[in-house]
Amino acid sequence: MGLTPPPGPAAVLAETDWAALEHAYGTAEDTSAQLVSLLDADQRVRSRALNHLHHAVHHQNTLYGATIPAALYVAAILLDPRTALPVDKESGDFPGPMRAELLGWLGSVADAAGDQTGATMRRVGLPPEDYPPFVQTCEIRPLLFSAVSACFDDPDAHVREAALAACVPLLDDPRLHGHRTAVAPMLRETLAASALWQYQGRAVEALAMWGEDTTGLEVRQNPFAWCDAPLNPSAGEWRLSPEDQADLPF
Repeated sequence: MGLTPPPGPAAVLAETDWAALEHAYGTAEDTSAQLVSLLDADQRVRSRALNHLHHAVHHQNTLYGATIPAALYVAAILLDPRTALPVDKESGDFPGPMRAELLGWLGSVADAAGDQTGATMRRVGLPPEDYPPFVQTCEIRPLLFSAVSACFDDPDAHVREAALAACVPLLDDPRLHGHRTAVAPMLRETLAASALWQYQGRAVEALAMWGEDTTGLEVRQNPFAWCDAPLNPSAGEWRLSPEDQADLPF
């Protein structure tokens, strides 16, 4: 199956009526400028733009109208050399440059439109097919996977791991199931062997769900994981428990 790349970043900016969309704090008319700032030469500016993605465009794992074009823009800039620049880090953030952070954010967006989240929404009486941002995020999963998978062989190990982790919820899409066979060995050899227990857990969980053999794989979880868990959902804790997901503000 051939993969179609996402539209170019300039096209996403020009063709989106940002003022007509919303994020966590109202109209998303400020989002286009923040997206451009992701590639700014100033680390402080890049970091503020990244915070806008986390805290406005995808606040508390929620999908908004602005999340979809923002995700397309982020996917389109992943291979831009400027995403290899660093960003400010807080305690609990995952290692790696801006590119790794953007991949983590895309993984969180994909998780919010994944099979498990959809099942939870149905269980609490919120059919995901009645929530347009969920439907629209599902529609663009092949485009996002095309961009994310291009980072599987990135020279930075942190980026490679972040890309593999981000691809897992994207492969919930029936149109992408055929790619699981190629991705599974990489999950086993790279992500399950990560120094980060969150990545290990993601790999083992995905392989088990896909019917792959997980013999010999274990999650060497930090016994103080609750205390050390990242405050930023897209930086590490992608999959909430069903009980926590039931509280998501969809």
